[in-house]
Amino acid sequence: MTGEELIKSFRTTGALLDGHFLLTSGRHSDKYFEKFALLCQPDVVEAVCASMADHFKNENVDIVVGAATGGIILAYEVGKNLNTRGIFSERVEEQITFRRGFYLEKGQRVLLVDDVVTTGGSLFELIELVKSMGAVIVGIAVMYDRTGGDVNFGITTYAIYSEIIESWEQEDCPQCKQGIPLTQRGRTGK
Repeated sequence: MTGEELIKSFRTTGALLDGHFLLTSGRHSDKYFEKFALLCQPDVVEAVCASMADHFKNENVDIVVGAATGGIILAYEVGKNLNTRGIFSERVEEQITFRRGFYLEKGQRVLLVDDVVTTGGSLFELIELVKSMGAVIVGIAVMYDRTGGDVNFGITTYAIYSEIIESWEQEDCPQCKQGIPLTQRGRTGK
C-alpha cells in the first residue's frame, strides 16, 4: 500500500476527522485519525501490513510486537506476513508491559509496529521494554506518522505515510483559546 492509498482509505472510511481533540500524548489537535474505522476493514489491514512486512522481509524477524490497542491487529497481520508470531504490550498502571503469557527471549529479533505516531511516546516506552528483556529491535513500522519524520527513535523506521499534522500543548492550543470544547474522541487513556 502506498501513502496516497492509505490517505484515500482514511478519507473513504471516515477515519480522518476534523474537530478539537485531546490526543493520547496529552497534546491537542484539530485533526484526528479514528484508526479503528480503518482497522476494521480487512482488505485495508492486509494491504497496510503487507507493506510493513515487505519493508522488513530481509531482517530475519523472529517476532512482531505492537502496543495495545491498534498495534494488536497490526502485530498479528505483519507477523502472519513474515511467517512468525505477533504479540502486543499493554498499559498497566501507567506502564507498558507484557501480559497474557507474552515474553521475549534474549537476542530475539523484534520488529515493532504501531498505528499512528504523534510524539512517539508509546514507541519509546516499548523500545525500553524490549531492550530490558535483551531482545534486539531490527526496525519499527508505522502506519501513519503525524510528525513528518521528526521523531528519531534511533532505529530504522518505516512509515507508510508521513506528514506534519500540528498538535499543541493545551496552553498553546488555538481552539482552547477560542473556547471551543473538546470533541469526545482522540485518547486511549494513557
